[in-house]
Amino acid sequence: MFEKGNIYIRKELHDTYGGNRQGGISNCANFPFIFVFTGKAGKSHGYEDGWSDDGYFYYTGEGQHGDMTFTKGNKALLEHEENEKTLYLFENLLKGKWKFIDQLRLVDYFIFNTPDTTGAQRKGIKFKFISVSDSPATMNGSLLKPENINIPNKTERTGLITSRVGQGYFRKQLIDKWDNKCAVTSCSISKILIASHIVPWKEATDHERLDVDNGILLSPTLDALFDKHLISFDDDGSIIIAPTLSNEEILILGIKKTMKIKVSKGMKKYLQRHRSKIN
Repeated sequence: MFEKGNIYIRKELHDTYGGNRQGGISNCANFPFIFVFTGKAGKSHGYEDGWSDDGYFYYTGEGQHGDMTFTKGNKALLEHEENEKTLYLFENLLKGKWKFIDQLRLVDYFIFNTPDTTGAQRKGIKFKFISVSDSPATMNGSLLKPENINIPNKTERTGLITSRVGQGYFRKQLIDKWDNKCAVTSCSISKILIASHIVPWKEATDHERLDVDNGILLSPTLDALFDKHLISFDDDGSIIIAPTLSNEEILILGIKKTMKIKVSKGMKKYLQRHRSKIN
């Protein structure tokens, strides 16, 4: 599509593919592309982008005044996999001229404190991306690298590339969907809740792995039972208990036959696949 290291005229990119001609995030309405633009000028507005030593690219979301929110361009970045949009990173060299760096994928995001364009402190959004090729074009080195960020080591990063890129993102999406509560018991101790895939990671497509409909937020015991296909849920949300569990075991585990979850339309196809393996 684009050649790494090549120079492109931004006006020509928009003339060909559309998208916002101003700002750092350009979502092309008629093409499955999102252009991400980075450069030194953003620092005056509280933006600080750059590569970490382990190869992640950290990118500050859009919004010059007040707290950043997951709307417009920020929402497009957050949901790019779900919407099957490809991210392309460009670095500013001269006025109107941009170097193509690489195709990116979202790994995670976090909220941090940063000044807005007036200098007032506000909540910002920092996106964490990974290079699809793992060998992006060299940037000019003038961008500052993010500091005080917990970054996985090289071995952990390799694992993310090959298997679980996006798990932090997936968990955050489930926490939002289930209002930070276990889908069954309403337990709200967030640090023990588990973002459980309905169709397991190893059996899912790239899209299904990050599809929020392919997940349930569960307490540890329920997650273990769900993972081993000892419980499942019907399309109306009613719990299904494996016949291999005795009444005594069900009592000890605290499972009630009246337990129920709220099932969205998108979850039904995943639950059907999960139920087919109940023991």
